[in-house]
Amino acid sequence: MKYLILLSILVLSACTAVPKLASSSVSTDVMQLIEQTEENAPRGVKGTFQFSIKAAAIEKGIVYLNTELDYRDRRSITVALHPKTITAFRKKYGASPEVFFINKNIEVIGEAKQVKIWFLSNGKKTDKYYFQTHIRVNSTKQIKVLN
Repeated sequence: MKYLILLSILVLSACTAVPKLASSSVSTDVMQLIEQTEENAPRGVKGTFQFSIKAAAIEKGIVYLNTELDYRDRRSITVALHPKTITAFRKKYGASPEVFFINKNIEVIGEAKQVKIWFLSNGKKTDKYYFQTHIRVNSTKQIKVLN
């Protein structure tokens, strides 16, 4: 009887000791990061973050990489590539960053900050706004493709 109990314990403990398979990339919890930037505003949250890029746009020379298809989505984080780095990105990746990073998992080193975005009407700023979480990238060393 003792051996049966001991054998049962060993079998059950072996079931719980199955190693967890490591994935090739660990994504940053986007909502948790957004909450942290809200709590720390106007300061940011420094770190190394991993995201999947779903959409991109270029405006006034800045490339915006977004974690959601709709950049206005509350769950979206925007990675903003400085205009002076665009040529370096094209040289490094062989394509424009707003095209190259779509549907790729990336790792970004920087500071996530809450940014106020003003609504415009007829080209003029209104009294309405919302917040986005941005990470500014000033160098190709701050961002890399995971897969």
